[in-house]
Amino acid sequence: MFTVNNLKTQNKNYVILQNADKSSTAKISLNEGGSLTNLKLNNTILIKEIENFDYKNSYASSVLFPFASRIENGKYAFNDKEFVLKCNDSDKNALHGLVYDKTFTVLNSVEDKNYVSVIISYQETKNSIGFPYKYNIELTYTLYKNELTLSVKIKNLDDKTFPFTLGWHPYFLCDDLQKSYLKFKSNQSIQFDKNLITDKVIDKIIDREFIIANKQLDDCFILKSDLVGFFTPNYQIEITTNQVENYLQLYTPKNLPLIAIEPMTGISNSFNNKIGLQNLAPNQQHTVKWNVKLID
Repeated sequence: MFTVNNLKTQNKNYVILQNADKSSTAKISLNEGGSLTNLKLNNTILIKEIENFDYKNSYASSVLFPFASRIENGKYAFNDKEFVLKCNDSDKNALHGLVYDKTFTVLNSVEDKNYVSVIISYQETKNSIGFPYKYNIELTYTLYKNELTLSVKIKNLDDKTFPFTLGWHPYFLCDDLQKSYLKFKSNQSIQFDKNLITDKVIDKIIDREFIIANKQLDDCFILKSDLVGFFTPNYQIEITTNQVENYLQLYTPKNLPLIAIEPMTGISNSFNNKIGLQNLAPNQQHTVKWNVKLID
């Protein structure tokens, strides 16, 4: 039987999903944007909190909305109006949206012999700096023995249409990145400037193993499919989505056994270059689903 439990510490509230023998568990931080702090599937640890790798700097496993990655100088125009977001990236750019540090509330949960699911949400009722719109964001985490699904539903509660992209920022634990690789299909990548703002799209065909060894990654790719595979000496996973248009950001922090494999619906500076940008009309909603599956 799978169960959902609550955990309170001095400063944080968590929701823990797990099966009876705790061989598969997911730990979700309600005070940090509903981020996934720990994930174990069939006794294989995929995500865990790392010492000296603070969430406020890593954004580890955070959901990115209303934009993924960076907005140059925090400035953009929409419907002939100019907006300025708060710059939280060394005071240069706006980074990773507005919900990564929000407190989420549990709405509902389902316990079953084959899975457990929890729905958490955050509702914005004020006009945020640079994004003066009201919205609701709902995250549904569903844990099975060998996989986890994250569904993100956005609803526009405002009387005005707003622009958005979505992303997810999980870091996967890997003891030997030098012997690990990814598999995905792409024929274009993003060239960044020195501040990691999109400069241009360049042709780059990837249809075989993408070797991680001897690379310091901070790279973005336009995907030709909805599947990304990650192969390590200890485990293999597949990350899939229900989206047609997909982008992939890869990042390896220095001297840590981690790699960020970030599925996104848009790229850096999307509010200005419009790549992957979508608009959500009043009372409309949009859902993105990402799935992480442990391969036997």
